[in-house]
Amino acid sequence: MALALFFSCNLRLPLPPHQPLTPEPKAAMRAAMTDTQTAQIEGIRPVAHDLATETVESPQALIARLARAGRAAQAKMTRLPVARKGEALRAAAQALRDAQDTILAANALDMEAGAARGLSNALLDRLKLDAGRLAGVADAVEQVASLADPVGQVIDSAQRPNGLVLSRVRVPIGLIGIIYESRPNVTADAAALCLASGNAALLRGGSEAAHSNRAIMAAFQQGLASAGVPAEIVQLVPTQDRAAVGAMLTAQGLIDMIVPRGGKSLVERVQNDARVPVLAHLDGINHTYVHANADVAMARSVVLNAKMRRTGICGAMETLLIDAAFPAAQALVGDLLAAGCEVRGDARARALDPRVLAASDEDWDTEYLEAIVSVAIVDGLEEALAHIDAHSSRHTDAIITSDDAVAEAFLNRVDSAIVMVNASSQFADGGEFGLGAEIGIATGRLHARGPVALEGLTTYKWQVRGTGQTRP
Repeated sequence: MALALFFSCNLRLPLPPHQPLTPEPKAAMRAAMTDTQTAQIEGIRPVAHDLATETVESPQALIARLARAGRAAQAKMTRLPVARKGEALRAAAQALRDAQDTILAANALDMEAGAARGLSNALLDRLKLDAGRLAGVADAVEQVASLADPVGQVIDSAQRPNGLVLSRVRVPIGLIGIIYESRPNVTADAAALCLASGNAALLRGGSEAAHSNRAIMAAFQQGLASAGVPAEIVQLVPTQDRAAVGAMLTAQGLIDMIVPRGGKSLVERVQNDARVPVLAHLDGINHTYVHANADVAMARSVVLNAKMRRTGICGAMETLLIDAAFPAAQALVGDLLAAGCEVRGDARARALDPRVLAASDEDWDTEYLEAIVSVAIVDGLEEALAHIDAHSSRHTDAIITSDDAVAEAFLNRVDSAIVMVNASSQFADGGEFGLGAEIGIATGRLHARGPVALEGLTTYKWQVRGTGQTRP
């Protein structure tokens, strides 16, 4: 089994009312797509079936060809001026804006097909693009272009007694394969981050977003080419055949790392079948502990924001721990109920409000990603820490307290990728950390931890400079 590193990120945005696809977007889409793609527009057939027939190559041959093209493009990139990466990303961002009509028409195809196939509102939410969301995708690509280039950064350097000078220098990982499900924004985010960190990217999106992904990638590559960067530096696998995923997972020597972004079944398959290193994810089962002497107004504001600002992101609070000595526990629960959140609690939490439902054992280990929260009443810091240790996914855990000693104890003893004091867990985001876009939130202990952005997509090599030294 491959080395597995863990990260978590699930994005769900508010879903606007679904609008049926009109003839105008269909026509715009036809004008921008190949004959094979155009054939899919006529009366939309199941996307996965249509796209699986688009190549006569075996999945192994296809992935090998794409991977070799990506590696060759990456080699060419190393010979281009460093500033070219930023220029290419800005050109890609503009190309996404210029292709808005085509991309939204493609997304409308996916939305219509998804509704016909019975996708849940949550999945349709993750699939949906509109002008505002697409503008956000383009802005994120442009923001990545403005970040410091990690490649070539000297991590540390030292001179040995014999005069040898040793340095550790950041270098790209190589070719990164990214396997993801229904979020089309990942196509641009992942492509931008891989390019900015000097890597090539081979993306395989889910069938739900097949048309959207293709339109986004076409625009992105057009922007790169206009800036003199080989378009093959980022590529989209042109088939939805699941065998292509298997071919990616076993492409040792061609793909250097796999990043799965999706549900548990996808991540488990990748972890079980991969023969190359995997940067995977666990759930965001995040806790907020309200200490006995927490400021009441702060606790009410932070708790409500941590759960209800956006319930479907990986930084959302899923479990609220309230100290038995906190004087306003009833207000905390009442605020959540008033905001439309379903509250499930232990016996003492249920005593606070008759609307609180009984929590099951499973609730303490559930990432809801919707307006549901589990609440437990705990007797002091030690019991809160024990609960977090037993149930946290090591993503993000927070404490609200006015006691500095308690805050420091929490920071030091909670073993999560992100540990917060007096702040909403919704800040668990690469953009909020000043990192720009992110691949995800790493919850493991190897290679990268917390928001994985440009530095997390690099490794290092040793550079040794001598003056003719020989070893005795």
